[in-house]
Amino acid sequence: MNGLARLLAAGLLAAAGAATAAETTVLRNLQPSDDPAASPVWQKVRSSLFEGRPIAPAPAGMLQLDVPARAIDAAVVPIAIRSHFPHTAANYVTRLYLVIDANPSPISGIFGFTPESGRAEVETRVRVDAYSHVRAIAETSDGKLYGVTRFVKASGGCSAPPGSDAKAALATLGQMRMRVDGDARGTAPVLATLMIDHPNHSGLAMDQYTRQFTPAHYVRKVEVSYAGKPVFSADVDFSMSENPNFRFWFQPQLAGGGAGELRATVVDSQELRFVAAQALRDSPK
Repeated sequence: MNGLARLLAAGLLAAAGAATAAETTVLRNLQPSDDPAASPVWQKVRSSLFEGRPIAPAPAGMLQLDVPARAIDAAVVPIAIRSHFPHTAANYVTRLYLVIDANPSPISGIFGFTPESGRAEVETRVRVDAYSHVRAIAETSDGKLYGVTRFVKASGGCSAPPGSDAKAALATLGQMRMRVDGDARGTAPVLATLMIDHPNHSGLAMDQYTRQFTPAHYVRKVEVSYAGKPVFSADVDFSMSENPNFRFWFQPQLAGGGAGELRATVVDSQELRFVAAQALRDSPK
């Protein structure tokens, strides 16, 4: 198990043991005016992930967490974490942490970046199980931590039934598509999207026909490289929505001189492994 996976597992175990009946009641009755720092789950997750290291409020304009105040669909909540910290070989954001306090698995994602990423940003879709504080924490290459918090009104996202037919989902399991928006010949970072066909079962949703809970089966690890150099990674779980997708950046000129292969490797909770690749030459279009 790699370092990020150990961090994720530690946080999940801490949070799983944290939700006493009283704490669950507190979470279920959260309001936007409640103090984010007072969350009992957050206090335990923070201790597991960061071991007492200070988390400073992000300087104005440097860390942005975009999430709707009220979700239209709690099982598919769009979220974006955008870092505006400097991104150079000597000084960059190495990780972005996503924590959703009220989810059964609060540590929803740990996203990794390298100098070749060009920008430390990620967009995806998540499940939100109850009214919750949502947190983004940026870790820089010098070991400093910065955080920002938002409040989301949503309910039942982790136990919602799947939106697709089970047999159809199994038939396309692990299929991936990649899209690159921009020209790999330029010097600026390029935006890429990775779309994964996967039911991402939480284990908390009941099959409407059998009246049995569908066993958990979800994407847990994503690694993306360009020209053989890592540009993006994600340690995630069933907090990601069905058919996970991720938008991220990479800088072709730093990674491979503008021509190379964008390769994605995905591993799920059953240790199934899926790979997709797209060659970028003169232009990705």
